[in-house]
Amino acid sequence: MCKAEYVFKHEPKACPRCGKMFECKAGDVLNCQCSQVGLSEETYAYLASSYYDCLCKQCLSELELLVCRAGKLSFPSSSEALVENLHYYKEGTKFVFTEFYHVQRGYCCNSGCRHCAYGYKKALT
Repeated sequence: MCKAEYVFKHEPKACPRCGKMFECKAGDVLNCQCSQVGLSEETYAYLASSYYDCLCKQCLSELELLVCRAGKLSFPSSSEALVENLHYYKEGTKFVFTEFYHVQRGYCCNSGCRHCAYGYKKALT
């Protein structure tokens, strides 16, 4: 009788959020670096609505904190309620929304925003 051989898929990946290289162990998730990060149900829901593939553990930890912080504050009901350097910053005459703003808003607009929190990349045409 032969023993079954298990082939675990391990592959080097670049984190789509920060670009850092890490080893993804999708075939052995209990030993993958991502299993070392405790994520809330809110963060799992956020990640399920994102375009991200596997993320490094540092980015997963950062996103856990970001989602938790975003959930503690009400989303601004008007443009006057936006807080500079929290929801946006100014670049010349333009307002640039932060990653926090996008997480707090709760969805991706698929516009290719500079600080898209959902990993959406606009196709270049």
